[in-house]
Amino acid sequence: MKITEIQVKDYEKVVRCVDEASGLHALIAVHNTTLGPALGGMRMLPYATEEEALTDVLRLSRGMSYKSAVAETGLGGGKSVIIGDPNEIKSEALFLTMGRFVNHLHGKYITAEDMNITVPDLEIVRRETKYVTGLSRAAGGSGNPSPYTAHGCLVGIQASAEEAFGSADLTGKRVVLQGVGAVGGRLAILLKEQGAHVTICDINREKAERLAAEHGFDVVEDKDHLNVECDIYAPCARGAGINDKTLPMLKCKVIAGCANNVLEEERHGFELRDRGILYAPDYVINAGGIINVSVEFHPGGYDEVEAMRRINRIGESLRQVYAIAREGNIPTAEAADLLAERRLEAGRKSVS
Repeated sequence: MKITEIQVKDYEKVVRCVDEASGLHALIAVHNTTLGPALGGMRMLPYATEEEALTDVLRLSRGMSYKSAVAETGLGGGKSVIIGDPNEIKSEALFLTMGRFVNHLHGKYITAEDMNITVPDLEIVRRETKYVTGLSRAAGGSGNPSPYTAHGCLVGIQASAEEAFGSADLTGKRVVLQGVGAVGGRLAILLKEQGAHVTICDINREKAERLAAEHGFDVVEDKDHLNVECDIYAPCARGAGINDKTLPMLKCKVIAGCANNVLEEERHGFELRDRGILYAPDYVINAGGIINVSVEFHPGGYDEVEAMRRINRIGESLRQVYAIAREGNIPTAEAADLLAERRLEAGRKSVS
């Protein structure tokens, strides 16, 4: 196992691990630990290059710092990525090696579940390091974070509807939801329970059709979903979905979903503002899972009632973001960063 450091400005630590025996090629990025150890999920994707993986892990770890700061979890921000196709490279040896890699940072980074990583995968990682969260209830953890992320997104969508339409009531609101994975699929169900008319899509059409058959959603091809007029667009797939190509296609008043890194570039936030589209910053609205996991660190251990109480505060965090944006006539993404930086600065002062 060969571990090397990558120097990146404004990041506390970025490291690479390459292990020929297990096939592991992974990166860990620790962005900021001012408020506590860096917590962030582990994901596995078939990145075309290490540069692509590095870009992803850096963006995600920074987002985790801001997410934890706004959500007041008492934790910092980090992330890890494993380069490879999850259908081909997953093995016990690979996850044991990943556990040793995480342990190499001695608690500066704490990992959790993310894209293409399951609780059983993390349980193997846990055999080599104690710095793992989000394990099963039987193992003393808080379990699958997906339902909590979905619930937090629902709370955030209600707060966004209140800002955009004058009421948090979703009855009759038309929602287009892209990506019906563990979080997106659950969010679609919650939205329908609140009276919304939900249209879903996924790059896996069969998955979307199965969910629609069970719950009565409309289905549209993923490539055509932005052609559907709606009140609320909920991106719940991979990031960078709002970009130069898609911006002119938008037919919504609100963008609020559970995907990370929704804006391809910072300037796209300004364009959304100028078009009169309210954007719920991703790391604010999708913080439910990390909030739930963070409660594992509370005295006495995990408490679901406390976790839900904190997740329900996502709506208030978004209201603060929208107020900052209105007052400064700035994009909501910039307003969220300002709120996060204020909380990070308060943390720095408290320890100085």
